[in-house]
Order: sequence, then structure tokens, then C-alpha cells
Amino acid sequence: MVDFLYEYGMFLAKAVTVIVTILLILVGLLAIGGRGRKDHAHGEITLTSINDGFEEMKDAIESVVIDPEVYKQQIKALHKKEKKEAKEKKKQAKADAKLAKQALKQAEKHGADEGVTTEQPATEDKHANTESGDVPSESTGQQVSDQPSDEHEERKRVFVLDFNGDIRASEVDLLREEISAVLAFANTKDEVVLRLDSAGGMVHSYGLAASQLERIKAAKIKLTICVDEVAASGGYMMACLADKLIAAPFSILGSIGVVAQLPNFHRVLKKHGVDYETFTAGEYKRTVTMFGENTEKGKEKFIEEIQDTHLLFKEFVAQARPNIDIDQVATGEVWFGRRALEQNLVDELNTSDDFLMQICQSADVYQVRYEIKKSFGERLSDMTVKTSGKVVSNIVEKMTSSTNFIR
Repeated sequence: MVDFLYEYGMFLAKAVTVIVTILLILVGLLAIGGRGRKDHAHGEITLTSINDGFEEMKDAIESVVIDPEVYKQQIKALHKKEKKEAKEKKKQAKADAKLAKQALKQAEKHGADEGVTTEQPATEDKHANTESGDVPSESTGQQVSDQPSDEHEERKRVFVLDFNGDIRASEVDLLREEISAVLAFANTKDEVVLRLDSAGGMVHSYGLAASQLERIKAAKIKLTICVDEVAASGGYMMACLADKLIAAPFSILGSIGVVAQLPNFHRVLKKHGVDYETFTAGEYKRTVTMFGENTEKGKEKFIEEIQDTHLLFKEFVAQARPNIDIDQVATGEVWFGRRALEQNLVDELNTSDDFLMQICQSADVYQVRYEIKKSFGERLSDMTVKTSGKVVSNIVEKMTSSTNFIR
């Protein structure tokens, strides 16, 4: 029985290896064939109203929960109210236009009179308020302002972005396009909300992602970041830039530290008589290696580089959130949302769902996405890369503890 299971396991391993190899070759060929087209690929920005989504959900539930006749009457009354409001706005706009036209005629007439008369200080004082944009109406004597009234003031706009980070922060290319689109027409009265989920990864990749968020702050637009699950290490490097950082009670935050780990096969190669040679120009061009023998001097230099990276990380977080005790929190530890609030790592406990539902009551909320149209080969290639990445991530996760994030 044991021999059978062994033979079956070996057969299964060989079969999987052959299938994976064929799939990788196929994906490689498709990627090479579509490389020229990929350089010319263009994406598009899509905006989806979150307000409409909530309203549709509400209407769908009410249509089931409320008595059909009552619901029908409510919808009828709502439509009647909206029709009445639209009619009143149209009437008001017509009246405003008429008053503005009358005021313009009076101003033109007054200007013509001044052209043929001598100085008239009294008349000049009488119409002095026209310089500030307010002119009296000929028929009513009321002033008409060229400034919008509070009644017609535009509602605040909120733009919602999503970032799901992997080790390489692959979505940074989408994020930079979305931010560019928002900055093209947003103003300082608007707000950007980022729903962030990332356990961190490569330093330079997350440094670029954080730099994209700094563009929003440089434009003086409020940045709110919501963390429902994880914002650790590189993820927290992004999250700490928020003007308002919101976290779910049991989300994981922090991990302000740096780690590097790699296997070394030098003794295995040496045992089998395999030499591995490395040729460099520059004393510290290569400090540690997977296949050669690592020297103490090389290890010390590598540790020095890691410590410097950690120092930069600490300075970045301390500058973004000056109210935290950076030495206390920059130990590589992680905290759940409730404990993170005590450490001033976050500003408020809430979920992104509740926050968006609340803000929809007073603002127009849009979800912004940048999507690239890809060919079948490109989609297949991306799927293979993502699957491989997940496999590697699962292996690494099993090799480390549940709270030891890669960063």
C-alpha cells in the first residue's frame, strides 16, 4: 500500500510538472506575440455613482418589505415631488434671467447717460454697488448677485479608489492613472477616499505607491484612507499619509520594520562539487548571495543597509503622523484596530461601508477605476502570474508566523 501511494504521488508530481511547464511555455509564446500590441494598449477611466448603488439597493428592499400599494403611492409621491421641484427650479431660473436682463439694460442705459452728461457724483454713488457684482432691478429695486446662492451651491464630490497590494505593489500603475484622472478636475472642496488592503512588500514599489498619494495632498485635496483588513509595513507606509485614517476594529496595522531573508545553497553545491563564482566591480556591489559563500563583512554591510531602510521608514511615518511615539511603534509589531487607535496609528474605528453610507447623505460619491482592455493571451498571462504569486505567498506564509509580514 505504501509503495502504491509513493508511486502514485510520483506520477502525480510528474503530471503536474508537465502541465505547468506546457502552460508556462504557452503563456510565454502568447506574451511574446502580444508584446507589440501591449505597448499601444490604452485604458479608460470609469466613474460609478455609489449614491445610485445605495438608492437602488434601498428601493429593491423597500419594494419587497413595504406593502406594494403603499410602495406604489410612495414612489408616485416622490416622482410628483421631484417634478414639482424641477418646475420650481426652472421657474426660478427664468425669473433670475429676466432680472439679470433688466439689470443689464439699466446698466447700459446708465452708461449711455454718463456719456453725454457732466459728472454726477450722486448717480455714481447710487450705482456704486454694481462694482461688487450686485445690480438693482428696475422693476423691484432688489439686488441681483452674480454669485451662486447657497440653494444652488454644488454638493461636495468624493472620489473612491481601491488598492489591493501584493508583494510587488502591482496595482500602483492603475493607482497612478486613477489619481491623475481625479486631479485633472477635482478641487480643494472635494475629497479622495482610498480603500486600502495590503500587507506590504518591496520597499521601492510601495515607496512609489506612497508618492502617488502625496500628489493628492500636494493638490490640497483631503485624503481619507479606510482599512478593513490589513495595512501593514508598506501598506502602512501608504496609510499613514491620510488626513483621516479609518480602520475596522479588528484590522491589522503597523509592522513598521524591514525584513530580508534568503536561502543559501553554498554547502549543497560544495557537497556536489559545484563551484559558484561571482564577479563584481565595486566592493559592495554584491553583499550576500544565495549560491556563493557569504562573508561576515558582506553580512554586516547588508544589515547596515536594512537598518538604514528602517530609519527612512521611521522618519517617513513620524513626519506623516507626528502625534505618535515612533520609537514605541516602529518595532515591527502589528496591532489590531482597537489597539492601533490607542497608539495613535489610526484616527477612527469604522468600516469603509459605514463611512461611505454616511458620506453619501451629504456628498456625491463616485467610484473611480482605470481599466485596460487586454487580449486573451494577456489575460491568461496575468492569471498565471497572479496564481504563481499566490502560491509563493502561501508558501512564505506557512514558513513564517501569522503576523510576520513581508516588507
